[in-house]
Amino acid sequence: MKKEAAGNCSTCRNQSCLIKKNYGAHNYDVVQENHIVIECKKGQSFIIEGAPVHGMYFVYSGKAKVTKSGYHGKEQILRLAAEGDIIGLRGYNHRKVYPIAATAWEATTLCYFPNKFFTQELQTHHTLAYELMLFYAEELDKTEERVKKFAQMTVREKVVDALLNIYDRFGQDEVGLKLLLSRSDLANLAGTNSEQVIRVLMTLKNEKNINCEGKNIFLDKIDVLRKEVREYNY
Repeated sequence: MKKEAAGNCSTCRNQSCLIKKNYGAHNYDVVQENHIVIECKKGQSFIIEGAPVHGMYFVYSGKAKVTKSGYHGKEQILRLAAEGDIIGLRGYNHRKVYPIAATAWEATTLCYFPNKFFTQELQTHHTLAYELMLFYAEELDKTEERVKKFAQMTVREKVVDALLNIYDRFGQDEVGLKLLLSRSDLANLAGTNSEQVIRVLMTLKNEKNINCEGKNIFLDKIDVLRKEVREYNY
C-alpha cells in the first residue's frame, strides 16, 4: 500500500463528502495536515476484520467492497462503496477492532483520517458531529431495511434488487453496469447462490428485461424491474 502526500480538499469533486461539506476553504489546511492519501490496487485490502481500530477512510475515487465473515468463514458483502463514502465508521466507537473488512474493487484512492483527529474535531466542530450522527442513523436505517428485505423477498426479487442497487449507485453505460461483478459476487450481494443467480439472469434475459454477456449486464427495462421490488423500497 503506497502512501502519498495529502491531497487538497479544494480540488476534491466529492461534494457529498462529510469533510468537504463541513469545512470551508479557509479550514482546508487543517484537513490537509491531518489526513493521508492512500492508493490501493484492485483487490487490495485496506481494512482487515478484527484488526485494531486506527481511523476512518473516505473514498476519493474508485470503488470498494465492505465485507464480513459469516458462518464457516464465508464472506458476505455488506455494501459497495463509491466516491465520497465513508468506510470504517463503525470502528469509531467503543470497539477496539474493526468488525468488517474492506477491499478495493478497482484502483482506488482513499483519504485516511486517524481517530485522534476525529475525536478532537467532534468535540469542537458541532456541525460535523451532527452530520456524523445523521450519517450513522441513515446507515442503521439501510441495514434494518436490508434485513427486512432478505427475510421477505423471493430469490428473483433479491437479484433484481441487487441489480437496481448497483445501477443506482454506479450507473451504466452502453456496455452495461459500471460495476462488473462475477455471478458469485452478485449472489453474495443478493444473499443467494451462484446457481440461482444464473437462473434468474437467464429468465430476465429471456423476458428482455436485461441483456448480459460475461460479467457485463445491461438493464434494458429499468421501470419494469423497479416495479417488481417497489413494495420493498419506500
